[in-house]
Amino acid sequence: MPTVAELLRQGREAQNLSVHQLADLTKMRTDHIRALEEGNYAVFSAPVYIRGFVRTCASMLKLDPAAVMTALNEELSQSKKFREHPPLTVKTGGIIDWFTLQLSKVNWKVALPAMGVVLVLFAIIWIVAMVRAQGARDPLRNLGPGMYQPSKSQGGEVLPLPPAPKK
Repeated sequence: MPTVAELLRQGREAQNLSVHQLADLTKMRTDHIRALEEGNYAVFSAPVYIRGFVRTCASMLKLDPAAVMTALNEELSQSKKFREHPPLTVKTGGIIDWFTLQLSKVNWKVALPAMGVVLVLFAIIWIVAMVRAQGARDPLRNLGPGMYQPSKSQGGEVLPLPPAPKK
């Protein structure tokens, strides 16, 4: 029994089509068609691509797709690379993968305005706290004009207060 590659090449030649014409009809790349006709399945990353391309070519070349797919499955089962299906998911990563997954779940149309409001509120609270702290640090703020008296605990000489103006 001929291989799938031989079946496809014979079918294309029976239809008097070039590789480029078949590529135009199937919307496949010419290097993929050449790889299929050579039986070079290592070009493809997964068996699903091989099966899809072979089915498309077999239908376009008016071959029996069921018979061609059966022969293809037999050929692929002999190859270790294509015998087992590739894993659908990759092993989970670390904290960065978890964090990016959580970020992808966020509804950003709601989250960004909410974060903006929270940021403005924090800014207002911080400004009020800084103004209050500045007022508490100023020791002369609570004294009226001209009412400063030195503390009694100061040692050394103290300059006398100027005399009160006469009326």
